[in-house]
Amino acid sequence: MQKVCVISNKGSIVGGGYSNRTRATKFNPTGKKRKYPNLQKKTVFVPELNKKVNIEISTRGMRTMKKNGVYSTLRKAGLVK
Repeated sequence: MQKVCVISNKGSIVGGGYSNRTRATKFNPTGKKRKYPNLQKKTVFVPELNKKVNIEISTRGMRTMKKNGVYSTLRKAGLVK
């Protein structure tokens, strides 16, 4: 299972590293860490199709669906016809 949002296409990023102050003074390693988007498993009802769809979506994607509508957002993502 990929850790990518189907609506907003958000994936993981690598965070961490060195601050500029640390770089200027001495070597002080900080571990890099992979950060994943806030994905939620949701069942949404699509009234135009009269059926439920299971998706794994980020919280930002949920806000997008609320703003633009469920059917149009899922259709743009290619999840429904």
